[in-house]
Amino acid sequence: MDGQAAAPAAGTVLNALANGRGSAFAIDEYTTATVELAPGSDVDGTVAGAPDADTELVETCLRRVTERFGDGQGGTVRTESDVPMASGLKSSSAAANATVLATLDALGAADEVAREEAARVGVEAARDAGVTVTGAFDDASASMLGGVTVTDNTTDELLARAEREWAVLVYTPPERAYSADADVTRCRRVAPVADLVADLALDGEFGTAMTVNGLAFCAALEFPADPVVAAMDRVTGVSLSGTGPSYTAVGTQQALAEVAERWAEYDGRTWLTTTQTEGTRVQ
Repeated sequence: MDGQAAAPAAGTVLNALANGRGSAFAIDEYTTATVELAPGSDVDGTVAGAPDADTELVETCLRRVTERFGDGQGGTVRTESDVPMASGLKSSSAAANATVLATLDALGAADEVAREEAARVGVEAARDAGVTVTGAFDDASASMLGGVTVTDNTTDELLARAEREWAVLVYTPPERAYSADADVTRCRRVAPVADLVADLALDGEFGTAMTVNGLAFCAALEFPADPVVAAMDRVTGVSLSGTGPSYTAVGTQQALAEVAERWAEYDGRTWLTTTQTEGTRVQ
């Protein structure tokens, strides 16, 4: 009873901390989960290259899937990732989605459970594990379904999904930031701006929504707005991703190459990828 799945990372269009509505887009970087189920065994998780990493989230995902769709089997789950943890690129959502789909694959049920519902299982596990403030259905849905999604995280409702073929530039500073540590009170103070961003996203104006979100949440979360300002005249959209510290910009590859030269002046890593529209998939 083995299974394997890969889930893409994601960038932010709208941070859901202000008003409960969020929007995110999948990018072509992955977390892979390999699951081996064994009836009557405990659940054990490991993260490749990080022996001391917290594995409660993926272990909870495995348990939730086998309790709901199997016979409560235990087993092991091992994740490996190109997505830096605690960087704002939805590494937790990618790990949860990959584990959920890999476990369903091990049960032979990967084609029987709707992808949207599979994403909700991972969100429930994230809440149980305490790794999210909002439940992160926006991030989870983008990673699971691919493309750009808009969600109501208070009800785990998918409000819209669209596909965009963008090049994506990512800047990740050396520091890390954990979503559960974000100052929710400060974020809620920008709710009037977040309402505007949500309306833009629902109208399909994702680039503009993204940039407005970036300026508002850099202020709310006290991250520098310099990377956003440095990119605004060249890109379709640019934002702080999640609760930081990464920034993502979308647009043409030529325009992003120019922005990459500007972002290269900052400490950290700048790298180019693309959007992803397929979502999480069985390997």
